[in-house]
Amino acid sequence: MNITADYHLHSNHSGDSNTDMESMILSGIHHGLTDMCFTEHHDMDFVYGEGEPPIFTLQTDAYLKELQTYQKKYASRIQLLFGVELGVQAHIAPKLSSYVQAYPFDYVIASSHLCHRKDPYLASFYEGRSETSAYLEYFESILENLSVFTDFDIYGHLDYVVRYGPHKNEQYSYLKYADILDAILHRLLDLGKGIELNTGGYRSGLGEPNPCIDVLKRYHELGGELITVGSDAHKPEAVCENFSQAASILHAAGFTYYCTFRSRTPSYHLL
Repeated sequence: MNITADYHLHSNHSGDSNTDMESMILSGIHHGLTDMCFTEHHDMDFVYGEGEPPIFTLQTDAYLKELQTYQKKYASRIQLLFGVELGVQAHIAPKLSSYVQAYPFDYVIASSHLCHRKDPYLASFYEGRSETSAYLEYFESILENLSVFTDFDIYGHLDYVVRYGPHKNEQYSYLKYADILDAILHRLLDLGKGIELNTGGYRSGLGEPNPCIDVLKRYHELGGELITVGSDAHKPEAVCENFSQAASILHAAGFTYYCTFRSRTPSYHLL
């Protein structure tokens, strides 16, 4: 395996995982990882959250305290980093910026889990319109987010929406949405931000990562070099899943390095 750092991981500090952090860490060590960055979910104003607090509200102090315990315990075996995956919505951009500045994160993923306060995970997001229209609205919302929020390192799973559409990625391609995807990539490059190769797309039945291979190639064509690799694992068995395919995809797209972060500063590692 050429890639030894998994930079998209969740434990039971995220509302959609029941796995204890130590089990995730032991899986990473077992698979030969040198670095693991936990990126627990924090989605402010998540309209479908239930309970108190809402399901995707991260208890950051408790998360950091536990992570620091394992950083000490496993210091000789693996480097564990403090990350977060923010659910970005344009109307909460100031709150997101304040939150990021309040903690010593190593790495911040910006992700679009909601689109104009609607959830692409739900069938209702697609009802009464074409899949193309729904996907286009999702991509447009990313561009809106990028106009008001910039305190992040990587934009996560850029075409996340295709995991849940009526036909998933059967009728989706980079070329079909090239104008809006190029606008997003240009904006990220102008901001000095990167993207991730998220292997969770394989678990969603897409047969490729998020974003799709052609978007990864296009990012590199436009001059993009800042790229991380993450499994989006919520269970131990998914840690660094499909990383061999990820390395091959990056090579084919023209990348010679992948990135890790510490204290919000990237380092480049030869593939």
